[in-house]
Amino acid sequence: MQCPVCGKDCVSSAQEILARLPDFFLPCEDCRMQILDKRLPPTAGEPAPPCSCGKRFIDAVFAHIWEIMVEECDLHETDPLIAAGSPLIHPGCAMDRPPFLPKKSLVLHSMRVTKQSAERIIKEVPEVRGVVRAGNDVPGISSVNLDAEPHVHEILAGCDVRADVIPVGSGAVVLYKQQSRTHIEFPRPGYPKIRSVERYVGCPPVSCFVDACSGVGTLGIAAAHLGVPHIVMNDAWYASAFWSAFNLVVNRDHLNIGRVTIYRQLQDMARDPVRRMPEKIAETDGAQIIEVYQGDFHELPPVMGLDTPPLTAFDVFQKTDHAAIERIEKYWKDRVGGQVFIP
Repeated sequence: MQCPVCGKDCVSSAQEILARLPDFFLPCEDCRMQILDKRLPPTAGEPAPPCSCGKRFIDAVFAHIWEIMVEECDLHETDPLIAAGSPLIHPGCAMDRPPFLPKKSLVLHSMRVTKQSAERIIKEVPEVRGVVRAGNDVPGISSVNLDAEPHVHEILAGCDVRADVIPVGSGAVVLYKQQSRTHIEFPRPGYPKIRSVERYVGCPPVSCFVDACSGVGTLGIAAAHLGVPHIVMNDAWYASAFWSAFNLVVNRDHLNIGRVTIYRQLQDMARDPVRRMPEKIAETDGAQIIEVYQGDFHELPPVMGLDTPPLTAFDVFQKTDHAAIERIEKYWKDRVGGQVFIP
């Protein structure tokens, strides 16, 4: 599959990702593990090379990254290993042990990295697929106030598109995202948001599910995986809406859908990053009807044209603002009806 960001073949279908996942991060019999203290600088010396199988222990990869950043003066020799940044594994999944990384299986997320270092890291560290310079703000929209200035991080080198694997029911969904444009969400143990969707969707499933603040489509595609026949996903942030649509293509073989028609592409949507009036970004045909919109969820009810009140999820950032949550629930129930839950 062609990557929407870099145009190369760095994205795969869910079927391909899931088929190779069981042993993707496991060592061969010749691989060596040396666990480093992340609170200390690594010991001096040449970075350990990848094994003959092409994998390398994650601590050795980060020691290599740290060394480049020291040589380029992004870090001091006294800085701890953790100062190099955060590892965003591709594909991200639940692990019971530290991974051995194959080629192009890591996006580096760092507040200290510079352009020159990033270019060296991509060239010299084979496990790294992209380098992102992080800021202090969450990428995208972090408030229901659409007048607030959205934020993005900076991709310095390589491609920052990566996927997470999320277990749903007896299977899993694969969710791609551009990490400089969407927030990092490390799933909590047990995947409580997904368990919440499973509980509310029920068996047999509800007839319609609305993921009103969809992000990259996690809850909506999970509901589709559970067999909901009609799903609407929506997000005001362009990158979230686009990846919700693209992830339908990625997971198509595991859903009851045929063709996925995407009406707008990522670069085009970036010119109008925050929309108020919802615009249909994508839709499917087949046994399941799935629609994706970009817009303010307050303006979504008239364009959905639903025959019955839906089950609606609001996965908003301000979950501790109970007054705001109550206003959202009241607004939606007055305009749309049906059951509303906060995952």
